[in-house]
Amino acid sequence: MKPKKRGIQVRGTWKAVPVDPSVFSEENMDGLVCFEELTNYRLVDSKAAIKENKKKKGREAKKRSARDREGGSVGTSDKELTTPAKKRKKKKAKLKEVAEGEENGEREEEGTQDPDDSKSEETVEAPGVDSLSDLTKPTKNKNRKKVRRTKEAGEQKAKEATEEETPAKVTPPPKKKPKNWTNVTLSHSLDRETDLSAWKDLLVPEPVLQALGCLGFSAPTPIQALTLPSAIRDKMDILGAAETGSGKTLAFAIPMIHTILEWRRRQEAMSQVPPGSDNSPVPMEEEMQTGEHDDGEAEQEPDEDEEETKLQGADDDEEEENTQAKYDNEDFDSQELGCVKVIEDVEFIDADGEMSTTKTQASQTQPLLGLVLTPTRELAVQVKHHVDAVAQFAGIKTAIVVGGMAPQKQNRLLKRRPEIVIATPGRLWELIKERHPHLQNLRQLRSLVIDEADRMVEKGHFAELENLLEMLNNSHFSPERQTFVFSATLTMKHQLPSRIFQKKSKNMVQRDKLETLMEKVGIKAKPKVIDLTRKEATVETLMETRIHCDKDEKDFYLYYFLLQYPGRTMVFANSIDCIKRLSSLLTILECTPLPLHANMHQKQRLKNLERFAEKDRCVLLTTDVAARGLDIPDVQHVIHYQVPRTSETYVHRSGRTARATKEGLSLLLIGPDDMINFKKIYRTLGKDEELPLFPVQTKCMAEIKERVNLARKIEKIEYHNSREKHHNSWFKQAAEALELELDDDVLLGGRKDTHEEQQQQKVVKSLKKHLKYLLQQPIFKNVMRTKYPTQMGKLALPDLPLAKYESALESLSSQGRKEREKQRNMKKKKKQQQQD
Repeated sequence: MKPKKRGIQVRGTWKAVPVDPSVFSEENMDGLVCFEELTNYRLVDSKAAIKENKKKKGREAKKRSARDREGGSVGTSDKELTTPAKKRKKKKAKLKEVAEGEENGEREEEGTQDPDDSKSEETVEAPGVDSLSDLTKPTKNKNRKKVRRTKEAGEQKAKEATEEETPAKVTPPPKKKPKNWTNVTLSHSLDRETDLSAWKDLLVPEPVLQALGCLGFSAPTPIQALTLPSAIRDKMDILGAAETGSGKTLAFAIPMIHTILEWRRRQEAMSQVPPGSDNSPVPMEEEMQTGEHDDGEAEQEPDEDEEETKLQGADDDEEEENTQAKYDNEDFDSQELGCVKVIEDVEFIDADGEMSTTKTQASQTQPLLGLVLTPTRELAVQVKHHVDAVAQFAGIKTAIVVGGMAPQKQNRLLKRRPEIVIATPGRLWELIKERHPHLQNLRQLRSLVIDEADRMVEKGHFAELENLLEMLNNSHFSPERQTFVFSATLTMKHQLPSRIFQKKSKNMVQRDKLETLMEKVGIKAKPKVIDLTRKEATVETLMETRIHCDKDEKDFYLYYFLLQYPGRTMVFANSIDCIKRLSSLLTILECTPLPLHANMHQKQRLKNLERFAEKDRCVLLTTDVAARGLDIPDVQHVIHYQVPRTSETYVHRSGRTARATKEGLSLLLIGPDDMINFKKIYRTLGKDEELPLFPVQTKCMAEIKERVNLARKIEKIEYHNSREKHHNSWFKQAAEALELELDDDVLLGGRKDTHEEQQQQKVVKSLKKHLKYLLQQPIFKNVMRTKYPTQMGKLALPDLPLAKYESALESLSSQGRKEREKQRNMKKKKKQQQQD
């Protein structure tokens, strides 16, 4: 049986054990006095015992309250005599107040009654009565009724008074804040009545239509309208390419849900065959239907994935403990009665930790029907939330399998037999090698989705994906499987890097990108290819611009942009070290950045994404981990601190803004080292015109450089100090453990005296104080118009550049208008000169 936490119920008494006194004279035995043993006891489940004690206390409290009521109505009962005098006086005073209130109320209500009744009441109030018990004895039942009436009347008056006061003070209940960035995009369209007529011609299932109505999706996007009929009706493999933010997730999620619902109907139809026939199948749906709704609802909550798995695991443990407590109590009762308790379907735990039941579940379990593969963990979390939102009325269970999270919890989730698994290739391949039962039979897989496929099938990026695709195409091949391949840069034609092809094929003619991708994925001969990308591969609503500067000047222009145009901004870099340096630098400059890179813990990565989605003015410093697929709402600016190495990466980075027909800005900071990559991207995207230069106010650059240079000095000192401390502390601990003396050459920076450290701390403090003073000074001035006379004719304001009330897009477009006007004027002058 599974071990449980149990307590001891003492029945006998503790007895001393005779021990030789010399035992207590040994070392580590000084604190012992004697040994005692208990022979008569009983093992009890601690939680069950606590519940029983609570029930007993509740029963006793009810009995006491009933006795108190009877004692108050009868008068001085036996229990009342045992109570102290102060309590008796308080009870009598309360009863007097209640009786006086009742009699006054009845006098007002019964003013029209007969005089005999009033006389009888007056006789009750005779002054000769000594105690309240004499009043209550003859009219015992009447007093009870009076107490009830007065209580009801008081409650009604209180309700009426609160109803009259509440309309002015009633406030709507506060809305729950979204717990992940995907909820922000999904929750804003709730509680709307939407017209779903545009979806009905696309063969969308009824539960999905209901979910789309709740989410407020009234019409499909172009990629969805072209994908759904071919995928649902014709069962074709899909190769889809569309712009970023065009709704590719629902384009593969809806057909996948449709195939699962069809599989269920087929299984139900087969299960209705009479059991006497030879074709009667094993009843699979019974177990699936029992756990479908409860577990599905728990899985469909769009919370943080790690917290969700924790809560689910806790629920499982509580259910197991409750059932175990019941069995334990029944076993103890049966031992006392001398009977045998037969328990069916007992779960046992093998030595390997896997659960096995008396029933053979090999043929009765729910197979894996849908598999979605994504390149990043954050994208997997987002896809799971979107699939859950669309399948909320279909009763379909989903699970997420990614790295950075506890594999034990993911094993527990997979034991629930979800129909759809969203995974990254690395962790999924680990669980397949560990021979998880839910991932063993992939021949029954009906839908395979590879999101951002052009990135995933590149050689050298995902070695586990190659093994996984090889297994799916050979040993676990299924002719009924449908494959979906989606990406924003799927059909982008350019010369791929030479590392993708083997050395033998370098001199060969390079094949088309789609052909190589279809061969690696194992797609059918004639898939449905849907290409909705533009020639430029970026969205029309995206404004692209650039700033040419030296490598050391990038920090100045980045800080200038963040000060002048505050908003939701994503800053991309090619390396993790660059993100770490920028994070510490902008933190010193009080810009409160949020870092995101692969070396961070997964929980912290998700938290930073949530904070970035919640704040209106925030900076997210990230590598290409967040470049693909993430749908973060209302990102206004994307800054390429380092120019990306490929054009696909540039398209995906820029696609984090200007999503769903909204406008956005993409700014390239181009240094001398970035010119080669910039020219490649410019050539591949086929830009006819040069990217416009971003307008910068040169008046304020001197103050910005002063601030950034101070912050650089502070950051450099703090970085070296932390590095030296980390390095030297490790060597000092190792030397102490080995009892060796350390040379000064081993330590970074040598041995520092306390005087040197104090001087360095003073320098850092003075630099921080000066920087704090500079940060309090304004860089930009506000436009101030006044009619008050002065000696100079105007107010003496510092000569500062104007603060921009317009956005970065407006300033860029206004600069474009000015340049066009200049060009027109130049043309006019040339024409006039030619005519003259």
